[in-house]
Amino acid sequence: MHTDPWRVMKIQAEFVEGFNDLAEVGPAISVFGSARIADHHPAYDIGVRVGAALVEAGFAVITGGGPGAMEAANKGAMEAGGESIGLGIELPWETRLNDYVTFGLNFRYFFVRKMMFVKYSQGYVVLPGGLGTLDELFEAMTLAQTLKITQFPIVLMGVEHWQGLIDWMQGTMLEDARIQRTDLDMLTLTDDVDEAVALMVAARGRHR
Repeated sequence: MHTDPWRVMKIQAEFVEGFNDLAEVGPAISVFGSARIADHHPAYDIGVRVGAALVEAGFAVITGGGPGAMEAANKGAMEAGGESIGLGIELPWETRLNDYVTFGLNFRYFFVRKMMFVKYSQGYVVLPGGLGTLDELFEAMTLAQTLKITQFPIVLMGVEHWQGLIDWMQGTMLEDARIQRTDLDMLTLTDDVDEAVALMVAARGRHR
């Protein structure tokens, strides 16, 4: 029972390290997506294009630093000559950051890592993903809904992957008054990389 105070110190240290190391990052966009996407999957190519286009628009790119969609976005960012950041998490099946991260941090605690995504990003681009991707998506939506953070653009890339979720939220959650129309309006669903990046640029202009 005496280990809890030491755990608090470890948590505090992760926050301090993250805040210190990311404080000088310029305008950045977080790109999320499945670690299980192979490099020949269409979503991988979209991730590379998203990463490159964000850099060309003047953003740093932040991902979870893992394989799959995260690797794709980091690859696009690095090859475009931009800042390619990876915020890794200690997991048995993800032992290191991908090879396209130009600056990386590793975290033990998911909630500290998610705080860094929210604090240092001006928008989210969400590629096809699983539970972790949904967790990051709904965390941001909940914080914006409850006015804990300033609302920023959230783009779901991949109409075929995400349309069913949007339909369910609209037909069940909205219909049953569990959410409001403004909650759904946080999301933009598209397959168009240029549209996704344009939304991020427009939001940057509003918040200057």
